[in-house]
Amino acid sequence: MREELVEIYSDETSAAVIRHPDRKFPGVLLQGDTLHSMCQQADTALAKLDRSSDAYNELNEIRNTLWSLQTHYKTTLVEHDLTMPFSEQ
Repeated sequence: MREELVEIYSDETSAAVIRHPDRKFPGVLLQGDTLHSMCQQADTALAKLDRSSDAYNELNEIRNTLWSLQTHYKTTLVEHDLTMPFSEQ
């Protein structure tokens, strides 16, 4: 872990807009529990679609991106002995 100053443009709950010093543009800080909920919602929506549809394929790409972000998030928390903000039960 390292500490750096970031620019905070908005610290609205679940919608903080910050800019990392090494990045040109700001990003949205997504809380871990919100990311987890989005993964679950994507799974639920995907299960309702016909696997052969274009909509299924597009949503599946979004779902896979969300799950990849969550996997990175969880791995990082484990590496730093931090507690998950959600239950996977």
